[in-house]
Amino acid sequence: MPALPDYPPNPQLSQQLRFLIEVDKVKSIFRKSMLFDGSRFENDAEHSWTIALMAVLLREHANFSVDLEKAITMLLVHDIVEIDAGDSFLYSAERSDAYGKEHQSAQRIFGMLMPAQRDYFLQLWEEFEARESNEARFASVFDRMEPILQNYANEGSTWKQNHVTYEMVVSKNCHIAEGSQAIWEFVLFLLNDAVHMGYLPREANCGCETQQSA
Repeated sequence: MPALPDYPPNPQLSQQLRFLIEVDKVKSIFRKSMLFDGSRFENDAEHSWTIALMAVLLREHANFSVDLEKAITMLLVHDIVEIDAGDSFLYSAERSDAYGKEHQSAQRIFGMLMPAQRDYFLQLWEEFEARESNEARFASVFDRMEPILQNYANEGSTWKQNHVTYEMVVSKNCHIAEGSQAIWEFVLFLLNDAVHMGYLPREANCGCETQQSA
């Protein structure tokens, strides 16, 4: 498509709209999890919208007070980097290489904005990845919770296809308790029911069940 022309009265507006056109590509980045109805794989834009809504809906379950606008913004921008880096499956061995590729993508894509907004989005993305602030811990709850709910709704579809076990799910997601102990306890309940229903195989106890909020 043709690039948007410069708009001399307000050059920042032109850059912001070019950025929006670029990040629209997240609608074509498909994840490994199916929609709740199992009809197809979810894309990154759908994932970001769903988990942002989850943060609004489930705010009362946070371990601490949260700047909700900041947490929602993190959730809306956190997967934009996958436009260049691609989706990395949580349980894949290649996951360890994801950060470097995603950081490079973040610099390019957020770099389309003028310095103030560029730096703000880069800082938010890095804060989300570090998971050290209250907002990042709370936002991460929903980034990790949604695919667990999807897999339960789809009778363990992605878990089964990728030989994921109960221990793997708990080990990779037990930091949910850092943002919401109440939600983590529900997730454990759901995972144990998934084992009972045959959606998720279980091995030895990995020791994360007693994880407490930080």
